[in-house]
Amino acid sequence: MPSSQQETVKVGLGGRTVMVPKGGLYDRYRMDTDLDEVARDPRVSGVDFFRRLPKSKVDSPIGATLTPNFYYRIATARVTMLARSRAIRSRLPEELAPLEVAPGLGLISVMFFRYDVCDIDFYTEAAVGIAVKPARHGRLGFFDLVAALKNEHLDSYVLSLPVSTEIAQVRGHDGYGFPKWVTGLDVDIDAHRTTARVANDAGGTDLALSASTPAQTAYPSGRRVSTLTSYTSIDDAWHATLSQTNVLSAGAERVPRRLGLQVGEGRMADDLRSLAPVRTIQFDVVTEGQLALHMPVPTSVPSR
Repeated sequence: MPSSQQETVKVGLGGRTVMVPKGGLYDRYRMDTDLDEVARDPRVSGVDFFRRLPKSKVDSPIGATLTPNFYYRIATARVTMLARSRAIRSRLPEELAPLEVAPGLGLISVMFFRYDVCDIDFYTEAAVGIAVKPARHGRLGFFDLVAALKNEHLDSYVLSLPVSTEIAQVRGHDGYGFPKWVTGLDVDIDAHRTTARVANDAGGTDLALSASTPAQTAYPSGRRVSTLTSYTSIDDAWHATLSQTNVLSAGAERVPRRLGLQVGEGRMADDLRSLAPVRTIQFDVVTEGQLALHMPVPTSVPSR
């Protein structure tokens, strides 16, 4: 993990000034990262996934930027729970509807992310999210539900999304419309143990996770690519943000029995309690993956 004493430099972003690591990928490349340089990083197992995803320059609320944002080495953990649809609907905009696995029961999740090598440098992130029906669907198809449960394709609405760095907060909040703030956030994931802790404003625990990592299966690059579509409102218009994960090593445990999820005091804890989770049904961990995060695009979301 980067040292807290690492030297930083100021950069402008969408009218704001943020601090980034001096000599880091963002400082040197401003999103136009040299893939050959990244390929020499011993933490990165390859860059072929990114060579097939050319970047383009787009206008955005944070100014002209390149998209997608590339994450060359990531690890993630997801705790999926059942919750009553009534509680879920109370937290969703009226245009969105929960993805139901049975009448009156929907899916919610707590997620933790560690981005070791990224266009905007190392940071960590956590989320409380709700699985929703694809916004442009009429009726939900059976295969949408199967794909969601297998994490092949998910559509979500995020309630809280704290991060550990300024640049991630500004890009995520101003550029993508996500509910992001900066806080103390530790995420450590390896083949044996998965731990995470999100601090609240007072330095105490908001949410924390401690569990054995499910047995991992390795995948060749490009063999298992999952997608996530997140819906946000930017300037009162709905947008969809696509992220593509190149899964390199992952495992899951159904109905985990020894998963320690501490719900403390803070914004994430409040969001999770408001959803009144009923039961934890799955624990997914990716110990190695890669990610392409696209800038949000306007999307039609039907009135309900």
